[in-house]
Amino acid sequence: MTIGFVSLGCDKNLCDSENMLGLLAERGFELVNDPALADAIVVNTCAFIDSAKQESINALLEMAEYKKGRCRLLAAAGCLAQRYAEDIRRELPEVDLIIGATAFDEIADAVERGLKGERETILRPADASAPEGLPRIVTTQPHTAYLKIAEGCDNRCTYCAIPMIRGRYRSRSMEAILDEAAALAADGVKELILVAQDVTRYGDDRGERALPELLRRLCRVGGVEWIRLHYCYPEAVTDELIETVKNEEKIVKYFDIPIQHGDDNVLRRMGRHTTRAQSLALVERLRREISGVTVRTSLIAGFPGETEEEFANLLSLIREARFDRVGVFAYSQEEGTPAAKLGGQLPEEEKERRRGEAMALARELSRERGKSMIGKKLLVMAETFDGNLWQGRSGGESPDVDPVIYFGAGEEILPGSLVWVKIVDSDDYDLYGEQVGLFKEEEK
Repeated sequence: MTIGFVSLGCDKNLCDSENMLGLLAERGFELVNDPALADAIVVNTCAFIDSAKQESINALLEMAEYKKGRCRLLAAAGCLAQRYAEDIRRELPEVDLIIGATAFDEIADAVERGLKGERETILRPADASAPEGLPRIVTTQPHTAYLKIAEGCDNRCTYCAIPMIRGRYRSRSMEAILDEAAALAADGVKELILVAQDVTRYGDDRGERALPELLRRLCRVGGVEWIRLHYCYPEAVTDELIETVKNEEKIVKYFDIPIQHGDDNVLRRMGRHTTRAQSLALVERLRREISGVTVRTSLIAGFPGETEEEFANLLSLIREARFDRVGVFAYSQEEGTPAAKLGGQLPEEEKERRRGEAMALARELSRERGKSMIGKKLLVMAETFDGNLWQGRSGGESPDVDPVIYFGAGEEILPGSLVWVKIVDSDDYDLYGEQVGLFKEEEK
């Protein structure tokens, strides 16, 4: 039997998708890229914000068209299925199987039953956890993989529905994470990107903030060259974490810190735990203590009640911090969240205008940063070759969310190779360079 698969949403959702693919392959299903050739199609959905929900619905409707041909089963999995199972059953009768975000490990059994004509809705509580040691098929570049270290979130930001969908924070066992890292490395993965809704809280639910210890142990996994952190909440970036990132050579000097706003009044309404001054002090400290560190942040424009003065403080935060990477999102009014009930909800066009203005400022700073990189030599992981130029990333670029580096290679290399590249040009975001050498073991 053949299976088609669509994975939407964040990198944490992608980890679930890759486990589902592994479970289906273990059961004997053959993955096909063309949905017209699939006996069953699974859409792993997202429900984080309105645009993600709409994308998920559109994907389900698009895949439903293949039921006019070979496809005999359409499954909705993941966050939209977890949060809106009854709505899907009522409004999308084309969907045969609904399987919630915390029940994804049941996918193979459920698809087999569905192909025999059984229509099901399989939901577990949001706090449920999948078993450890599930098979996995990596769908990213073969040398890079996401490694989920925890599920759920306890931060309770007023705008966010994740705790409702994914439940409380649950750390995976350190041994299970290390075993998965070793298995990925044995399959050729060189870069591990640690993900959770908040990686800095790892171990809190077990009575110990254990991220630094996990990082030190991951650095001993043979074959791994780079370890990257995603989503470090600013109030939980400890002295020990900074020292660990600074001193461990395999950890790329990259902090993805969701600060969300530059005005203290808005931050309080968001339920955030860090002030503007504290965030700026953290950014300054990271740059002072970790040579060459890259700081990425995400911000929300148009939060309920955001005045022009408060928005101006968001813009001034971007200017003052001079973040290396910035993502700006227009506030999305999510039902069931405290922020959805706040007064002062702004029109969509105004939220988008503010988002655009903030992104224009971020683009200006990115252009300036790019020019400052000209003449520097960077260690780059080669990824793809278009017949003329290689495309790759240094430690300062994370896949899919950050710019890339285009370079000409002076010698034959393979995807996943680490090479030295001298930067010769830049544009608003991307860098351009020429290879000037290979990374050698003795350079570690």
